[in-house]
Amino acid sequence: MTTPIDPRACERREQDAAPYVLGALSEHELESYRQHLGGCVECAVEVAALQPVADSLALGVVRVDAPPDLRARLMAVVGGEAELLHAAGHEADIVPRRRMGWRARLAPALATAVALAAGLLIGALAINGGTNTVTRTQTIDATVVAPGHHATAVLRKVGSHVVLVLTGMPAPPAGHIYEVWLERGTQAPQPTDVLFSVTHSGGGSVGVPDVLKGVSKVLVTAEPLGGSLKPTREPVIVASI
Repeated sequence: MTTPIDPRACERREQDAAPYVLGALSEHELESYRQHLGGCVECAVEVAALQPVADSLALGVVRVDAPPDLRARLMAVVGGEAELLHAAGHEADIVPRRRMGWRARLAPALATAVALAAGLLIGALAINGGTNTVTRTQTIDATVVAPGHHATAVLRKVGSHVVLVLTGMPAPPAGHIYEVWLERGTQAPQPTDVLFSVTHSGGGSVGVPDVLKGVSKVLVTAEPLGGSLKPTREPVIVASI
């Protein structure tokens, strides 16, 4: 049973969307919000807009093999934190959720994510002996069809990560959402699981599946909410690789 769509602004969008994409909801909250997403357009659009930001937090961090004793050190830290929480009581880390908006709840989770990304980067530099490792970055301009808007789009490839960056892009039509497609040669465009909207200013940052071998074009179309298996409209963004 899905939650009926409220014609007013959805309170759960403010409370739960950002913590959801960062994995900051409890198991019970996660299950409840997943059920809610099935029937709430506002939350679905908000999650689609926020997910690429969360996915790209560690973008560009060099992948290296960790030293054998790293796991032991990490588990020691985790164990110490668990002991502190146990000593403080089972309610020590519980905060009244409905008294603060998602921005307040996002702060600690975002700080943790950023710290993790920074730690991985520092660790990579340390493991590499402090050498300056340069990750190859490639930028590909895309063609945007958005009459009446000065929209731009580029594909940025950092290592094996590919991100579609948008500016000045209009929101998809009512009842629709943007969907990313991959085209290989003369074959029909293949759908991805990447669905997104844009901010009020028309900005966006969308992670593209990094299996681009043989891909000649990355396309974006406006599709009905939930996405389509075949494009139902002409592409609004075309990036030739």
